[in-house]
Amino acid sequence: MTDTAIPTPDSPPDQGRPTRSYARLAADESREDFSLRYAPHSFRRWSPSMVAGTALGGIAYLADFAIGASIVFTYGFTSGFASILTAAAIIFITGVPIARACATYGLDMDLITRGAGFGYFGSTLTSLIYASFTFIFFALEGSIMAQAMHQAIGLPVQIGYLVTTLIVIPIVFRGMGALAKVQAWTQPIWLIGLVLPFVVLAFHAPGSWGAFSSFGGTEGAGAGFDWIGFGLGTGVALSLIAQIGEQADYLRFMPARTEANKRRWNAAVLAAGPGWVIIGAAKQLGGAFLAFVALEAVGKTHALEPIAPQIEALKPWLGSFALPAAAIFVIVSQIKINVTNAYSGSLSWSNFFSRVTHKHPGRVWYIFLNLAIALTLMEMNMFAALNKLLGFYSNVGIAWITAVAADLVINKRIGLSPPYIEFKRAYLYAVNPAGFGAMVIASTVSILAFFGLFGTYAEAFSTFIAAGLALILCPLIAWLTKGRYYLARPNPVNGPDADVPDLTATHLCAVCETAYELPDIADCPVQSGPICSLCCSLDATCGDACRKVTDAAPVLMPLPTVRTVRHDVKPA
Repeated sequence: MTDTAIPTPDSPPDQGRPTRSYARLAADESREDFSLRYAPHSFRRWSPSMVAGTALGGIAYLADFAIGASIVFTYGFTSGFASILTAAAIIFITGVPIARACATYGLDMDLITRGAGFGYFGSTLTSLIYASFTFIFFALEGSIMAQAMHQAIGLPVQIGYLVTTLIVIPIVFRGMGALAKVQAWTQPIWLIGLVLPFVVLAFHAPGSWGAFSSFGGTEGAGAGFDWIGFGLGTGVALSLIAQIGEQADYLRFMPARTEANKRRWNAAVLAAGPGWVIIGAAKQLGGAFLAFVALEAVGKTHALEPIAPQIEALKPWLGSFALPAAAIFVIVSQIKINVTNAYSGSLSWSNFFSRVTHKHPGRVWYIFLNLAIALTLMEMNMFAALNKLLGFYSNVGIAWITAVAADLVINKRIGLSPPYIEFKRAYLYAVNPAGFGAMVIASTVSILAFFGLFGTYAEAFSTFIAAGLALILCPLIAWLTKGRYYLARPNPVNGPDADVPDLTATHLCAVCETAYELPDIADCPVQSGPICSLCCSLDATCGDACRKVTDAAPVLMPLPTVRTVRHDVKPA
């Protein structure tokens, strides 16, 4: 592990207890990045600006260009413009409480979901939803990168799919340190490539924006506003709502908020959390604009592929160098986002399989599972079914994210939910009907609406149905159940504001005999001592005895702390 614990003389490990030794990759936190547990303060040594910069590196993706172009081409400028802005507003509002919770508690999206109304096994389903988000968008971004390599060097797209998949593995394998460096080093190239096409068009086609604002699309939608087009377009744009999970995978490494850093901390969390969607919405509109300008020259099919509009926009200034310049921009952009997709996918699969199988070979092995699924989708040409695929996915994604946000904003504030995030198996019910039930009902009804069961308008506004039902049902179910399914038993340590001597003090897990900070430790009646959250998750024989002993005396507070020897885990 990253910490090698040296017990104090008065706390030797009990040799009679069963112990666990993790596989080498699972035990190396410089690669594992505390993938299934609380990110301790001792590991969160990046500055707020460094964490925010790394998190925002993921917004380099060009799927925004393709999504925006697809929406405007299908539904016209006016309806498309309204769709993109409405979706951005919903994503921003729901993202604020989630981002703050992840940064405050040092938890990823899965662990936040557990304690925000879903329960220990209830969030298993959302791990699959999140994993599907990462491999769907990896496939989408990989397809765009393969198109760029085909244009630039004539590489067959099927081989390009394989190259785009393999190229990210060495970076993602090394964890947060390598990801931070890649995002920082590539940011200048990406920014120049992002802005330059619009600068060129401002000089060489100044009237293009006016023409674009009256564009009626390529499907006969017309330039005016249409409610059906607006609803369907918003649904496509809302497929990006689960992006907050990828932002959270970085935000959990935010340092503790203090009086000295609170302004920088708040700004960084806001920018790196929900703030990504401001740039994302601008990119959707910008991508639609570039595609509109290139439409006559390259045709509809190629206009929807971000590489072709980039080339056409750069030609007036760069001439024959427009192709390599555009290809470099696309490739850099796609590497920046796909290392994030692969990284977040490995976290979500780890969370899922650790609960289903009670085994954890290490986060890095699940990189290959996520990439294999993404490669299969690319080879199946999922890019051609973009609107339908994303429109369907958004019904599930928005029900999940809205239910979590409703718990954080409503349930916790009115006392239906504990005021802190409890993520450890030892204190949670398997399923909490408040959030889990709200998500299942909302997504089921909205999917039925999406497939036309309730008429044309319900089909167009299925994502609004999902969001509305999740928002109402989460607090309603919590009120009906009197919040009883949030905690299976009291936790003597209640989050970062608990009245205890030092939450950063480390305690020795009775199973793996490794030291972890107090928020990652539970009191275990089976072990008659402390247990870390991961060892607790992986125990397949305890029968959840701790949930049945609600009046057991807590063993956490008297625990002696241990000294730790840290290996270097250097921030980028």
